[in-house]
Amino acid sequence: MAVNLFGRAAAINGDAGDDEDIDDDPSSPLPIPVHAFDVMVADECHRGYNAQVDAIFRRTLDRFDAVRVGLTATPAPHTKAYFEHTAYTYKYEDAVREGYLVDYDVIAVASGVAAKGVFLQEGEQVRVVDLATGKDSFENLEEQRAFDAEALEREITVPDTTRKVLGELKTFTDAFENDHGRFPKTLVFACNDQPHKSHAQALVAAARTLWGRGDEFVEKITGKVDRPLRRVKEFRNRKDRPGIAVTVDLLSTGVDVPDLEVIVFLRFVRSRILFAQMLGRGTRRSDDLSDKSRFTVVDCFNGTLVRYFHATTDMTEAPPEKPSKPIGKVIDDIWDNRDRAYQIRCLVKRLQRIDKEMSGEARDQFAQWLPDGDVAAFAKALPGKLANDFAATMKLLRDAKFKALLADFPRPRRVFTVAEHQVDAVSSEWLVRGLDGKEYKPADYLTVFDQYVRDNPDQIHAIQILLNHPKDWSVGALQELRTRLCVAGPGFDELQLRKAHQIRYDKALVDIISMVKHAARAEEALLSAEERIDRAFDAVTAGKTFTREQQAWLGRIRGHLLRNLSIDTGDFEIMPAFADFGGYEAANEVFGGALDALIERINGAVAA
Repeated sequence: MAVNLFGRAAAINGDAGDDEDIDDDPSSPLPIPVHAFDVMVADECHRGYNAQVDAIFRRTLDRFDAVRVGLTATPAPHTKAYFEHTAYTYKYEDAVREGYLVDYDVIAVASGVAAKGVFLQEGEQVRVVDLATGKDSFENLEEQRAFDAEALEREITVPDTTRKVLGELKTFTDAFENDHGRFPKTLVFACNDQPHKSHAQALVAAARTLWGRGDEFVEKITGKVDRPLRRVKEFRNRKDRPGIAVTVDLLSTGVDVPDLEVIVFLRFVRSRILFAQMLGRGTRRSDDLSDKSRFTVVDCFNGTLVRYFHATTDMTEAPPEKPSKPIGKVIDDIWDNRDRAYQIRCLVKRLQRIDKEMSGEARDQFAQWLPDGDVAAFAKALPGKLANDFAATMKLLRDAKFKALLADFPRPRRVFTVAEHQVDAVSSEWLVRGLDGKEYKPADYLTVFDQYVRDNPDQIHAIQILLNHPKDWSVGALQELRTRLCVAGPGFDELQLRKAHQIRYDKALVDIISMVKHAARAEEALLSAEERIDRAFDAVTAGKTFTREQQAWLGRIRGHLLRNLSIDTGDFEIMPAFADFGGYEAANEVFGGALDALIERINGAVAA
């Protein structure tokens, strides 16, 4: 619509249509009347409506005499200022609880370099890249140098950090693939994709080597690649390749990839809106992945990124900043006496900034107009010069060549340091995200679970059965237990509990019965489903002999229990493993009419 109204050039300058293909490009604006529409709906309405009066999106909406409706998952003050009234809100937690979106867990990756920065010793050899030419050279440092964490991937990179952080990610994806039979589609947010120091490209190269599944398995999807929208569609629609996509901003918003199961933050963001949009890429349910009940956030800042946004409000603090006014326009405003005192103060600050950013070559060039090219001294004296000799001072400031130099002065050679020999210490820790929005370490999560079980045996009948009346164990009791635990406290999802037990007690595949019993009584053994069913069958069959037919039915019952931990007579009519062999009547006949009693003994032994 912006193109239709104002032409393609205006739309591009206004940053509209940046992620869409515009097929019809009118050669001239279309004469659409202001009363053409009754209602206008703007999706992702936080994106374009900033403080600029002439913002292209605002101009487009203001063109028509219509009701304006804005849709966004991340409202900001400038959004509410424009659309005024909040008509409807729907919280992420509600969408998760009602089954429309999925929640996430966190893996906190701790890196010494990411936390403390880089300290290089005198004499240490580093590779220095000239960002203007891409040429690099090796240098031995003549003195110690320190780079804080903020400088990572801007001024310096540590290849060992990249390799080890990706190694922690691979440990997780390997375990996930082993458990689920598929590689989790993974999106990595890099710091930048700038020439000669591309963090995104370094991650792609390291990941291709680490996973070793071919170049197509790991791809960069940024605005710098050929046909980026095609790459986005391939990532969204293809099942296996790429399995890992590395991006910066292109995939942060407006892209729906339902199969996405892992989001990796290697880029620290401070905008709540941007963080929520990036996180939102993983929240979609997938029609093709019925077992996608959660996704995983890999916070490569030791969990501080996730915690940072827990501490922020629901609204950003301020609207986006306006673009800086060109320095030539500041000078023109002083000449035209437009808010002159304010504009002089702005010009002084601009000149001081130029003095800090310019190179020796720039100082030589400024020396044509200023003594020794000293821009800082000129800035300090400028208010007095304008007060005492306005005409002469403005003649210098308005000189076309001087203004051009102020706008585009030579800057020092920009370099990027590669600390090839720096060694980083990297580790990771899985965290459970509860229904309360908090992240729990496995031990803390299990402490809360233990307390809940001990405090609530009277509220959940299934807990009472497991602790005091195992002979009453049934399919209904198991269903009640799972349902009630999922919504209790921070949410005790069985898969999350099982993983927490594995990390805390180094015991894999702990069954839900063991979890409850161990929570109530620490001396209770933690068993897998297979161990529990084997123990139950040993107890039920001890000292008894069975016919071949009875043994066959016991084998079918055992297989069912491995997956379900309980059984009732109805299962014999609906489960193929039983129904295909005659169902309840056939089994009851084989056991001489005593199938009900056998089922009761087996359930009791399972729960014991």
